[in-house]
Amino acid sequence: MPLKAFQYDLTTGPNGAVQFSVPLPAGTAVQVVVLTPEHDEFDELVHAAVSSTDFWDNPFDDEDWNNA
Repeated sequence: MPLKAFQYDLTTGPNGAVQFSVPLPAGTAVQVVVLTPEHDEFDELVHAAVSSTDFWDNPFDDEDWNNA
């Protein structure tokens, strides 16, 4: 049986309650899987490595290095 997936990024309310609507007809059987994001110890290092090189991506720097 093929499965159709819907993804929602939600925050739990009081007592851990979550409410949302899906675009399915009333009475459709569904299966709910709850996943919580895990903190990866390298996420911050990867973000710092990627974001800290953004200043090199500019036309003035390219012109200087290409005409050196």
